[in-house]
Amino acid sequence: MPVYIADAAGERFRFEGLAALLAKATPERSGDQLAGIAAESEAQRVAARYALADLPLVEFLNEVVVPYEVDEVTRLIIDSHDLSSFRTLSSMTVGDLRDWLLSPGMDAAAIQAVSKGLTPEMVAAVSKLMRNQDLIHVARKCEVSSRFRTTLGLPGRLATRLQPNHPADDLQGIALSTLDGLLQGAGDAVIGINPASDSIQNCTEILKALDRLRLEFEMPVQSCVLTHVTNTIKIIEAGGPVDLPFQSIAGTEAANKSFGVDLAVLKEADEAARSLNRGTVGQNVMYFETGQGAPLSADAHYDVDQQTLEVRAYGVARAYAPLLVNTVVGFIGPEYLYDGKQIARAGLEDHFCGKLLGLPMGVDVCYTNHVEADQNDMDTLMTLLAVAGVNFVICVPGADDVMLNYQSLAFEDATYLRRTLGLRPAPEFEAWLDNFGLGYGAKGGTGAVSNLARIVQRLGLSS
Repeated sequence: MPVYIADAAGERFRFEGLAALLAKATPERSGDQLAGIAAESEAQRVAARYALADLPLVEFLNEVVVPYEVDEVTRLIIDSHDLSSFRTLSSMTVGDLRDWLLSPGMDAAAIQAVSKGLTPEMVAAVSKLMRNQDLIHVARKCEVSSRFRTTLGLPGRLATRLQPNHPADDLQGIALSTLDGLLQGAGDAVIGINPASDSIQNCTEILKALDRLRLEFEMPVQSCVLTHVTNTIKIIEAGGPVDLPFQSIAGTEAANKSFGVDLAVLKEADEAARSLNRGTVGQNVMYFETGQGAPLSADAHYDVDQQTLEVRAYGVARAYAPLLVNTVVGFIGPEYLYDGKQIARAGLEDHFCGKLLGLPMGVDVCYTNHVEADQNDMDTLMTLLAVAGVNFVICVPGADDVMLNYQSLAFEDATYLRRTLGLRPAPEFEAWLDNFGLGYGAKGGTGAVSNLARIVQRLGLSS
């Protein structure tokens, strides 16, 4: 095992192996402290960053943080690495990569050309050398688009997931929340529901109700019920109207097993959904959700820091060309991200790392009620992410998810971001909003009352 040595504040520090070096270089966060792998002092953290900055990128192809022999995620990362794309970077250190990404000549095309040559560990490493403004600056350069019924990730656009969860999966309650979101221009990324009951019958009924709404009003949207991916496969086999299979994923094989999945199951779901050919402008079908700390909570972290493992989850997602990937950045709790400052840093890291790996990255800007954070912290993070070019954010009625019992963003927050920063919805959805009288363009407001009355009547919300 290599030993890395660096000096800081008049003291010499030794780091036993790549995993230890990455962990000690990570900005302070409670999850790594809980795991006993965090830097013990700021001097040690600075020394680790010195050593990491001088580390050649080729070392990440020679030393892995989770053993190749026991972990299919490691095997996926190593076996799918694109050496031809890496050639431009092969003589660089991690510090060189940071300077290259920040240089004025590096644009979206240049970054995209090397993206497949970057491993998740390389990307995690360079993020640890960056200030928040660096993460924003580089992420904004990265343009990653995906397509199903809407085109997501185009410059100057900000999409939203409309999340109309209901604690009893009441279809009328879901319909009311959906209407609330549509009124405020939400839903172009996906209308995605976390079901209270995971029964296949219940999930199928929700999918059918959303699909009837889409078809009747010719809405260019995609829907998703966030049940386990194996349930979605069964719904597809039974002829259910599935647009997007969903699955939470993590950065180690053992952590994914704790979710009840492996790479083969994800491939099966991807192929099953693509076979339906339900997209109109593209066939990116998978929806993945991640979150720093998941492997640690499953005792499947191999003494690797939580941010590096998070980026390895993006390596999993990349294999399936998904429509959507988002980190639920503050959802797991203060054991992993203690306060608003740590949540903000993690959100910017996750977005940067996902985009650099070529993923259509979104963020659930959120926190649980026992974290040292509040909605002002979320205001700050969502604004920073929108400046950084995030593909989509998640919105719930009133910012309070009454089913999952956590705080996210409201539909009004997305409206604020679009108006303040001059951002627009996905083009297909924007045209529908405009033509339906709910939109941003010249027809905005025309016919809105009569069209809304039709939606209300169709949803059974009035007599």
